[in-house]
Amino acid sequence: MGPVECVVLAFPGERLKVAAVTALADLRRAGQVRLIDSLVVVKSEAGEVSSSELVEYDEYDDATAEIGPEANLLGPEDAAEAAAALEPGSCALMLLVEHIWAADAAEAIREAGGRVAASVRIPDAYVDEAREAYQRAVAEAAGRS
Repeated sequence: MGPVECVVLAFPGERLKVAAVTALADLRRAGQVRLIDSLVVVKSEAGEVSSSELVEYDEYDDATAEIGPEANLLGPEDAAEAAAALEPGSCALMLLVEHIWAADAAEAIREAGGRVAASVRIPDAYVDEAREAYQRAVAEAAGRS
């Protein structure tokens, strides 16, 4: 089995965006991820929180094709935690995914007696800042030549 990660994708508005689920379905079909479980979490303008399973939405069958009825790994406590990160009048797609693309490497690491000791997700803003700083440094170096 590859690494498993819980990801919370937040969206403005109280309706889930079809494009986000379509992108997930594309990753699933390409064999990049396996969707283990999912929740749709909605925080109303009044701050009330509701959640439902993604498999309950017929229009998303392509994304949820491999989720079995016994999944239920994400529950009300998880929905409440995701909702804490949401603004009123927004929603989130909470996903429990296996990174299939990393399964072979993970198996080789385990067979060698290794393990993942840490994993840190770097926010997009930090990556963008680093790219911009690098591009400025390259431009400055080129200007001095």
